[in-house]
Amino acid sequence: MAEFPFQISAIDGHARTGKLATPRGDIATPAFMPVGTAGTVKAMFLDDVRSSGTDIILGNTYHLMLRPSAERVRKLGGLHRFMGWTQPILTDSGGFQVFSLSELRKMKEEGVEFRSHIDGSAHFLSPERSIEIQSDLLGSDIAMQLDECVANPCEHALAAAAMRLSARWGERSKAYFGARDTQALFGIVQGSTYSDLRTESAQRVVETGFDGYAIGGLAVGEGHKAMCDTISLTVPLLPKERPRYLMGVGKPIDILEAVACGVDMFDCVLPTRSGRHGQAWTWDGPINLKNARHAEDDQPIDASSLCPASRAYSKAYLNHLFKAGEYLGPMLLSWHNIAFFQAMMAAMRSAITEGRFEAFRSEMHSRWSGSAEGQPG
Repeated sequence: MAEFPFQISAIDGHARTGKLATPRGDIATPAFMPVGTAGTVKAMFLDDVRSSGTDIILGNTYHLMLRPSAERVRKLGGLHRFMGWTQPILTDSGGFQVFSLSELRKMKEEGVEFRSHIDGSAHFLSPERSIEIQSDLLGSDIAMQLDECVANPCEHALAAAAMRLSARWGERSKAYFGARDTQALFGIVQGSTYSDLRTESAQRVVETGFDGYAIGGLAVGEGHKAMCDTISLTVPLLPKERPRYLMGVGKPIDILEAVACGVDMFDCVLPTRSGRHGQAWTWDGPINLKNARHAEDDQPIDASSLCPASRAYSKAYLNHLFKAGEYLGPMLLSWHNIAFFQAMMAAMRSAITEGRFEAFRSEMHSRWSGSAEGQPG
């Protein structure tokens, strides 16, 4: 397996902080990875993503293989050079996007046939092809095995079949990946919200052996409590010495609870998607800058923030930008939200290091409880 040392520096309860070392730089954990779907973190300059405290971003196999094509990215020097990002990149396998195309795909043992949402062209994604795209063509630092995701609620038999197919695909993904010194491969635990399936999946994935372990198939309709219960069950089944990654989960309260369970890495489109729609995430919950009550509010979102988007522009100005349909509004709020998420992760790391994570957790629950948008889904 890849030489990506993972050093845990402090543990408080089950929460932990540490460092994942990669050839392109260290990743402080718990870490939040902004999503760069098509080679860009939407509405953001990469210098601003970096300055916000981001150590690693996520790239999307499905979208990049369709446009501009993984082969073209490779020809142009790989994803890092293509998009101008020198730090680590984790790529997803493409499985979740294919899962979302239920009417355009056909699952087989060999892989999945699907049609492009762009032009209807036919494509085939196997475990081997997914790893080829991620590791050989895009050149990601951390690749993910191909898996099959199911929505919740889901019948036990369907969840079991998808989980076992994912386990077999994980074995094939690892076999194709082989031994690489400068790239890592993560396995994925599936099984919907069924404890027996999650247990079986974790055992099979750990037996296969990966550089890190992801918890997939959550934030797809199961609700906050079921999500937390599934995370609490799964995390103890994974090796302590390897990073644990909760895929696609991004509401601050969900991240907080997952860190409390011992999760190390996260990704989600929520910060930038919210920013494009006028929603700013704050220490007191999310606020809608489109709301008329902000039209004459001359205060910034967060005067104490290190991020210029958070402290240098008034809520009234941001309200005006969205009302006027100006591009700058989504850009500033996306920047603010990414900076807030990274500040939140840094605050959690400090709290764990100082042995006060439970106090921090309690405080954030109290502060976020007054906002309906900040409540568990």
